[in-house]
Amino acid sequence: MIQFVSKKNDLLRAIEANPSYNREMVVKALDFASQCHEGQFRRSGEPYIEHPINVALILTELGMDTECIVSALLHDVVEDTDATTETVAKMFGKDVAVLVDGVTKLGKIPYYSREEQQSENLRKMLFAMAEDVRVIIIKLADRLHNMRTIDSLREQKRRDISLETIEVYAPIAHRLGIRGVKEELEDLCIRQLDPMGYAEILNALTLREKDRKEFLSIIQARISEKLDAAMGKHIHIEGRVKSIHGIYRKMFMQGKSFDEIYDIYAIRVIVDTVNECYNVLGIIHDVFRLIPGRFKDYISTPKQNQYQSLHTTVIDREGIPFEVQIRTYDMHHTAEFGIAAHWKYKVGTGASKGNMDEHLTWIRQLLDAQRESGEADELVTSIKNDLTLDEVFVFTPKGDVTSLPAGATVIDFAYAIHTAVGNRMVGAKVDGRIVPIDYVVNNGEIIEIITSNQQGKGPARDWLNIAKTSEARSKIRSWFKKERRDENIAEGKMLLEREIRTNIIGLTDDERQQIYEHFAKVYHSNSLDDFYAAVGYGGILLSRLMPRIREYYTVNLKSASKAAAKPKITPEKQSRKAMEGVEIEGIDNCLIRFSSCCGPLPGDDIIGFVTRGHGVSIHKRDCTNVPKDIACCEHPDRWIPARWSSTVGVGKSFKATLYITGLDRPSIIADISLALTGMRVPMHAINAKATKDGNCQIFLTISAEGTEHLNNIINRISKISDVITVDRTGG
Repeated sequence: MIQFVSKKNDLLRAIEANPSYNREMVVKALDFASQCHEGQFRRSGEPYIEHPINVALILTELGMDTECIVSALLHDVVEDTDATTETVAKMFGKDVAVLVDGVTKLGKIPYYSREEQQSENLRKMLFAMAEDVRVIIIKLADRLHNMRTIDSLREQKRRDISLETIEVYAPIAHRLGIRGVKEELEDLCIRQLDPMGYAEILNALTLREKDRKEFLSIIQARISEKLDAAMGKHIHIEGRVKSIHGIYRKMFMQGKSFDEIYDIYAIRVIVDTVNECYNVLGIIHDVFRLIPGRFKDYISTPKQNQYQSLHTTVIDREGIPFEVQIRTYDMHHTAEFGIAAHWKYKVGTGASKGNMDEHLTWIRQLLDAQRESGEADELVTSIKNDLTLDEVFVFTPKGDVTSLPAGATVIDFAYAIHTAVGNRMVGAKVDGRIVPIDYVVNNGEIIEIITSNQQGKGPARDWLNIAKTSEARSKIRSWFKKERRDENIAEGKMLLEREIRTNIIGLTDDERQQIYEHFAKVYHSNSLDDFYAAVGYGGILLSRLMPRIREYYTVNLKSASKAAAKPKITPEKQSRKAMEGVEIEGIDNCLIRFSSCCGPLPGDDIIGFVTRGHGVSIHKRDCTNVPKDIACCEHPDRWIPARWSSTVGVGKSFKATLYITGLDRPSIIADISLALTGMRVPMHAINAKATKDGNCQIFLTISAEGTEHLNNIINRISKISDVITVDRTGG
């Protein structure tokens, strides 16, 4: 209670210190929130009201306005209490109600998966953000305080929240340019996801803290002396240390040692004008020795989040490398507070609104990509790819600069230039030489797109797997959607019919029609033809659709038809009960075990072998232990037909072992582990060894729901840098 009173007083003092705040409105919101959350406690045992107060305090530090502070105090009352959005609108105005509604989760709507719920919550939030960016700023402050107080949750919950935060919310904070929030979120996530790695870096920083302070103090004094003498006035200089997550990415993901990271220490020089930035740069290079290839000019080519600064890495007399960042005061304010630094509601001019809308076009691109795809995880995937921390700057033949996320291809570049350029592309040149269509662009390259004037020329379907940005994938899908509609409808219908015949035996025409109509609504298709077309052009992936169809059939059709019919049938025609997801012809309720020699998965063609005392052993039909000609083998009567149950893919997983070869580098196993964590794939065992040719062999045992799921896992691992091959063992 003492802490609650203290935080409440801290908030009121912050409000009173800024005359632009409406104190009466904030106090009214504080009293209303306290009343609504009365008797509610967090898992840590603290009164729940402490959370919204802390969120409001974070927003005052960012300099947000009264409506934002009030909305932060009320952001959980609609979700967690009896208060309604209408009540909030009546008491505090429509704008506050819109902000509160934008932050409120869609917790009461049933979804097929956790990923779908996460995507829908994000989609709702981004829609609200496109109208008012304060929605996401409140959400970032909310997530920051939740991460600060996450230790009271169980371990798996902490890891799930941390993974979502580092994959979704930290990249959004980065794109908005709110450096402090982004770096603290990342550090808190690494503390949960890799506590040993976090502790190792923290210990290294702590052990060298005294030396670091002394080093930065000496360097600051030397630079200050030179700049004061050369420029005739005092220049603001400060030191900083790289964030733990920034060091972690280089140590554990790039395989560097602590001493090999050149920008752990940095000096920041802040001046009045752009000309002074370049003057300071020249003086720094006169005083210290430049490290080649470590200079970056973000003033002439700003980052996508509007960050501007000069970065150069130099070495002092003792041979210690450090980074110098040079910027103006306006650039520094933008670098620290991002979009909040030039907030349109503070400025209050029509011109600023247009500028703000221009900065937020990426939100609409993310939403368009998810709308074209229809897949639950497309939004999360787009955020990971489009909002990556690393950017590359490439040039058109005319010298125009284009910024792309690291890993982008020439396809992404073509669609970034113009939709028509991407659709008509037949090839590309980089620095004057022809490159393949999947070429990954690098900093400073000059890219020329080769186009065709042939009528009807368009992108290839496999470009969807090559393109990295959501903008490119969305435009490719849109082309197929418009230009190949009849072909897509026929292709989609054929694919659906084939998959349903394979996975659901005995489905009637009426049941099939009911399934199609149901999922056309689920995927927001205006008609069945639109649904078929989406399947045909790849907007709806069958690998994700079929498990839903099987579940829908089992819950809504199969059980209903059984209850309605109840026919009298002979034992010979009675359907056998599936044990462990497998149906055995002629045998009911028998012991089933899956052979370790081939590790069969749903989707594999299988056969059963009747053992002595151990039930039926299930093998893949192409397993080396299964005779090719059953009739001519030693015990043909013991080999019996088997098939997977139609519901086997719903909520059940099977072990599978992968054989991976790759380059022998320190972090390849860590990269594989992170990829599996991102897909929420359990890992049971891993065994690795180096080979004489400089490669490594990895045997990895995981859980998979079936062959489709396993193929998705294999494709994801195959895309990891330095992974050469990924194969399934057994058979």
